[in-house]
Amino acid sequence: MGLFDDLSRFLETRLEEFLRNNPQLELQAIEEKLRDQEQEALNLMTDLHLREQKMQEEILALAQEVQRWHIRVDKAKAAGRFDLLEPAQEREAALLREGNQRWGQMEMVRERIKQTEELQRKIQIRRQEVQVKAAQAQAARASAKVEQQWQTTGWNQSNSYIHSAADPLEKQFRQWEMDEELDDLKRNLGR
Repeated sequence: MGLFDDLSRFLETRLEEFLRNNPQLELQAIEEKLRDQEQEALNLMTDLHLREQKMQEEILALAQEVQRWHIRVDKAKAAGRFDLLEPAQEREAALLREGNQRWGQMEMVRERIKQTEELQRKIQIRRQEVQVKAAQAQAARASAKVEQQWQTTGWNQSNSYIHSAADPLEKQFRQWEMDEELDDLKRNLGR
């Protein structure tokens, strides 16, 4: 296991170093991770909304059952059916407890929905910040590339004049140098 751990640490270190040396890739990785987290938050919200809707339906069904048993309790009281009254009251109370429990669970789901929505908004804002930084980094790289190309082009253009016979400045110097040599020859011959 030691060799595997060492190799794993080495690769992680190299990856971190590579990302530090290539910040645009690090920003892309962060943006991708944030996009995944945002999608997970959206999926969780969808799931929580479905659970909330299901709980609302269950609570509504329980409320209808409570209402039905409440009517039965009143009916048993009015008829003097005490043998049915107590079990009907117990059933109504049990349904009320279950309804209260479901209501509490639904409130917890609603709270989680609010938390997830807030988390999703924070992730979205962070992802937008990363996108801006990535765009700035890309613009800086493009500017640096244009600057490098300009310098390289300028350097290459000046080099092309040195070797070009069609360079007007080169022609002028050659003519002047040849005129000087001719003048020197004439002076040397005239002596």
